Amino acid sequence: MEQEKVNGSKELSADAASYRCSACHGDEDWALGHPIRGRAKSRSLSASPALASTREFRRTRSLHGPCPVTTFGPKACVLQNPQSIMHIQDPASQRLTWNKSPKSVLVIKKVRDASLLQPFRELCTYLMENNMIVYVEKKVLEDPALVSDDHFGPMKRRFCTFREDYDDISNQIDLIICLGGDGTLLYASSLFQGSVPPVMAFHLGSLGFLTPFNFENFQSQVTQVIQGNAAIVLRSRLKVRVVKELCGKKLAVPNGVSEHGMLATALDAELGKQVMQYQVLNEVVIDRGPSSYLSNVDVYLDGHLITTVQGDGVIVSTPTGSTAYAAAAGASMIHPNVPAIMVTPICPHSLSFRPIVVPAGVELKIMLSPEARNTAWVSFDGRKRQEIRHGDSISITTSCYPLPSVCVRDPVSDWFESLAQCLHWNLRKRQAHFPEDEGGDEAGDGDEEGGSGS
Repeated sequence: MEQEKVNGSKELSADAASYRCSACHGDEDWALGHPIRGRAKSRSLSASPALASTREFRRTRSLHGPCPVTTFGPKACVLQNPQSIMHIQDPASQRLTWNKSPKSVLVIKKVRDASLLQPFRELCTYLMENNMIVYVEKKVLEDPALVSDDHFGPMKRRFCTFREDYDDISNQIDLIICLGGDGTLLYASSLFQGSVPPVMAFHLGSLGFLTPFNFENFQSQVTQVIQGNAAIVLRSRLKVRVVKELCGKKLAVPNGVSEHGMLATALDAELGKQVMQYQVLNEVVIDRGPSSYLSNVDVYLDGHLITTVQGDGVIVSTPTGSTAYAAAAGASMIHPNVPAIMVTPICPHSLSFRPIVVPAGVELKIMLSPEARNTAWVSFDGRKRQEIRHGDSISITTSCYPLPSVCVRDPVSDWFESLAQCLHWNLRKRQAHFPEDEGGDEAGDGDEEGGSGS
């Protein structure tokens, strides 16, 4: 495994090593410590550095968002379409391929769910029989039902385990398999703050909008993905940067982990600020928390104040998150392949404040208004909830690292299938047709005026 890391580092070209994407800001620091896997990908002219010196190069932010990194984990990437004339592929042509055969699989199981123990045993047994290295979170194996299972005992010693916020497994996973509901996919996203391996999600939870696979014939489906014969959808994520005023308070950071469990925490002693960075798949929610007052936050777009939110809060979501909390707050639903960021107010005290969609390449900045009577609270995919005070800021833009989700059929068919099955989109009893012996005009009048023709 260590040898693979060394080989992966040697494959990094000089051009990729010196390149820094200005749309990713702090992501270049991650890339220096974690080499980009595989060959350097071609980029559009607007994102290519000058030949003379990358330090002298400066580009304007693209309104279409950063070109996503299309290598996922150590061995997976998007199969390039030779007929494509644009650097952004047609979503229907995005198919998974492997530079090398995958060897390590991370299995994420919904915890405290006894109904998932048998599927978990079957999947892990199948993977190990096919000589795959299986990673699981340590607390999964501490389930009392698994501890007391004598047949599962010998297999437990073959697992590789990790602990969230303590062990970095980002360079060791080739494929992720989720067993549960949509929360397992969100959890998988949170484990990888850079490049994300392909994710195959089985619907074994309550909703399953993001988990398209059924578990009945999992052997053939897993084999098909391992062989590289599958369509994928690149679900864009948000790169969120939270800057907090320390106000003389000294924060304890044991083993590089902050009080909020974030590994990538930087303390700037000179400026007296704490900087945290997150990768978010669904949404960033800023709300009023336990206060009875309206939240009062300013929203900036590329440095310009566009509005002040006075209400219960505001949701900044990806297209993937547009079918989650944002949909409940009245926003439109956006297909995951649309490069966009959605801004949705939560119960605004205004009759004209409607949700808006902005280009993926812009940067949003949210701060408490000077007139705010209380603090605000922020959460990221429903996790890492923390308080935002005066002087703190939240910067949000589209991340370079999407989450590659494996499709059952294709991105479009899977999305509309989820809308119909999970959200019952446009479900209505069909209108009866006219009898052959009646005229359409006369019968149609009642439908138009009274609406009784359903």
